[in-house]
Amino acid sequence: MPHDPTPPAAEPVPVASASALPDGLFADAPDEPARCFWCRATPLYRHYHDHEWGFPVSDDRRLFEKLCLEGFQAGLSWITILNKREAFRAAFANFEAERMADFGEADVARMLADPGIVRHRGKIESALRNARRVLELRREFGSLAHYVWRFAPAAAEGRPERLTLAAVKSLTTAPAAIALSKDLKKRGFGFVGPTTMYAFMQAMGLVNDHIEGCATRAAADAARAVFKVPGPLPSQ
Repeated sequence: MPHDPTPPAAEPVPVASASALPDGLFADAPDEPARCFWCRATPLYRHYHDHEWGFPVSDDRRLFEKLCLEGFQAGLSWITILNKREAFRAAFANFEAERMADFGEADVARMLADPGIVRHRGKIESALRNARRVLELRREFGSLAHYVWRFAPAAAEGRPERLTLAAVKSLTTAPAAIALSKDLKKRGFGFVGPTTMYAFMQAMGLVNDHIEGCATRAAADAARAVFKVPGPLPSQ
């Protein structure tokens, strides 16, 4: 579960009866699609579930944004961060790493006074350091996307046979997320623990953790099937 925008998901298929749904899914009416339980709270959360979460992402800006926002989520709920995402984008120069890398103490003070975001000095300063580390990654690997997707687990690597509610709840991290976390920490990144990195992998489509029976699961699988793993880009 989640701890942006991809091409729209295929139109979800409605379920015949909400009472027939497997554990972990909900549908408010017979003509509503089955969705994972965690997005029930608001229309914004449902849209995020239907069109973003679990769909593969190759865009460096979006990957870096999610890396930062997962760090801000530490100790909070994802819906809290999602509700503030536009304010975060405004405060952090739309998560353009080149611009963030030039932020200084005046920018930190500005953000600490911004009620639209999470005003946590440690997380803010970490995001700015991470921007500088991302620029280093790009020089080494050509793109953040190429670096990140090197850690995508193989289809059957440590994956349950069926993505039931119980199986999904047990997936708080994975060997691939532990490896990504360890490597990022070695490179000087902050707020990138194994659980945070697994949430990042779930959201950015490196794994598909939509519960079986969720109408969006098939759309995410279809997007993953045609997704081209990013190769290294020419150095900027």
